[in-house]
Order: sequence, then C-alpha cells, then structure tokens
Amino acid sequence: MRQIVCLSTSNWEGHPTSKQQVMSRIKDAEILYFDPPITMIAPLKDKSAKPRMSKYKEKGFKPAENITVYALPPVLPLYNKHRSLNRMNQRRIAAFVREKMKKHGFHNPVLWVYHPSNVDAIEHIPPSPLVYHCVDRHSAYPGLIDPAVVDGMEAELARKCDMIFATAKGLAETLKKYTDNVHLLPNGANYELFSRVDEPGLPIPNDLFNIQKPILGFIGALQDCNDYSLVSEAARRHPEWSFVFIGNPLPGVDLSEITGRDNIHLLGPKPHNELVCYIANFDACLNLFRPNALSKDVSPLKFYEYLATGKPIVSTPQPEQILDYRDVIYIGATPDEFEQQCARAIADTSPELKAKRQAYGRLCSWDARVSELREVLASKNILTE
Repeated sequence: MRQIVCLSTSNWEGHPTSKQQVMSRIKDAEILYFDPPITMIAPLKDKSAKPRMSKYKEKGFKPAENITVYALPPVLPLYNKHRSLNRMNQRRIAAFVREKMKKHGFHNPVLWVYHPSNVDAIEHIPPSPLVYHCVDRHSAYPGLIDPAVVDGMEAELARKCDMIFATAKGLAETLKKYTDNVHLLPNGANYELFSRVDEPGLPIPNDLFNIQKPILGFIGALQDCNDYSLVSEAARRHPEWSFVFIGNPLPGVDLSEITGRDNIHLLGPKPHNELVCYIANFDACLNLFRPNALSKDVSPLKFYEYLATGKPIVSTPQPEQILDYRDVIYIGATPDEFEQQCARAIADTSPELKAKRQAYGRLCSWDARVSELREVLASKNILTE
C-alpha cells in the first residue's frame, strides 16, 4: 500500500484546514499525520497549552482506517529566527518520526511537509519522494521570526522537492525561482456540507434567533490581516444591519473596532458541521482582508465555502484569487464602496447569480482539488503503484 508521512501545521482535531481535507481524501495510502509541535515556553504564554507538552507520549489515534495521528514533541522557541535552533528541533522531530515509521512498517514513504522549517528534518528521514504544500507566505507572519531565515529555508526546501503545490499565484511565482516542479492549487471547500444551506428543516442557532436581519456574516479565524474598519463604519452608518462574526480571535488581535456596537455580534467558534446552520441565516457573507504581504497570497477557505452556499459575497479586493470571481461577488475597498456593495448584496435575490456561485463552488470542491492533485503527482510517478 502507498505510504505518506505528513508533517502538518494544523492539529487534526482542530478546525478542518487544507491539511485534513487533503489527507482525508487520499484513501489508497496509509498515512502517518503529525500534529505540529508547540514550543517549550508555550505554557508560559498560554496555560491551556500545558497538556500538549506531554501529548507526544500518548498513543496515536485513528480518525480513519488509513490514518494515524501523532503529536510531535515540544521544540525550542525562536527556530524561525535562528537556523541552528531549527536544526536541533528538526533532528528531534525526525528521530520521533523514524520511531513511528518503524512501528508502522513504513519504508520510503512520500514525505509531505507544510512548513519551510521542515527542510532540516529531510536529511534525517530515510530518502523519500518529497512534497511541499505551500499554503501561506510564511515569512510574512508576525511574531518571533526573521523573514530572511524563513525565506532561506523555503528556498532550500523548494530545491529539494519532487513536487510543490502552492495555493496562490504569488506563492507559486516565488517558488518557481528555485524549481520547475510547482503547481498552482488553490484551497477548496467541503461542497457537500456547505451546499446544504437550502435544506428544509435546518435549525436556527439559538444565538442567532434574536439578531435582527439583514445579517452580514463572517466565518473564520479573527486575525490581524482582517479589515475590521470597513465593518465598523458600515455598522455605524446602518444600525438596521447586523454583522455577525463566527470564529476564534488569534492571540493579540485587536478587535476594538468591532466591539461595543449593538449591531456587531461576536459569537465565537462553532463546530465545523454547524457552520452551515449559521450561514443559512446570513443575507450576505463577508471576506475581509487588509492589503499586505500576507493577505495578497492567502487562499481563504471561507471564500470557497461561501461560494458553495450560493449566498451573496461582499469582499475586499484581497486576496488576488477572489478577483477571478468578480462576476458573481461584490468588491469594495473603501468604506463608501464597502457600504454600497453590502447594500447590493443584501438586495441580491438573483437565482442565476446564486446558481453560478454554487457552480464555482462545485468546481472548487476539495474532491475536485484532490483529484487534480493526484493527477499531477501521478505525472511525477508519486503515489502510484
């Protein structure tokens, strides 16, 4: 049977991202999926991280018959600033991975990585076809990183890869400087789930019950790269509109622009399979990004999930990918434009536009994305018999 070792940047049991969506659809391979490590100082910043310090000692669990999930051991901090620390971390990670490979009888599996730092693990893991799935401009993230170090690791990783998938055009263009083995593959949507918004009998969530319509809703992590000022101004001008945010704020994110208004509601995170019940009650969906290096090359899952619902979408011009769908969405960059586009979206009852959005969503489904991914890999004799 085919074998994959996946060094992920998302915990399997967290909110589903591209990592879980892709791996769960490769059903003809045995997969060892490794949750990302936390740093040894993580509990000092977040007490809830303490149980994860010893999670790597636990037995792996199987979310599917062909997938086993393990947590990696904690690592030294500052590895995105100092390459020497990263090398130490990755040697430890590689030793742990080799131990699990031996336990499961893995020999020369496909090594599938999601972060540039994994470049220093490669020499310590038995030779394998190497796949890098690049889903972000990693050097653009805030925090304790040196962009030059991260970009240097990514360049080195790219040169060693047998295949690279990049979720945005800018990411692909950067990686093509180092290798020709790059394929643009944007993120996708769980079409089967999100296209259910019109099913009769979907319950109205309790925390939406008393919120005044029309509702303009946002789902996803609340990050610094989101443009909250547009919503704040639109809410001020239109107290009759309700704005709903569903998702977890990332540590340190300033949400002061969207707190304290009666018509802005922060409902917190919800289970993934319940999101369709919330979106079913939205009159329009929001995709909000500030213009910066990170948002330019992001491939937002929420956008493709919105398409799958057929609901009207109001978006900033970022990321660039959304411009491919300008014929069915409403784009506003300034407060005035955003207000006008929100009004147009609320009034959009066109069955033709709804059908076209859902058709786009179907083309962007994770099933379609993974089918394309497998064709590309097969052309490189990767994951073939």
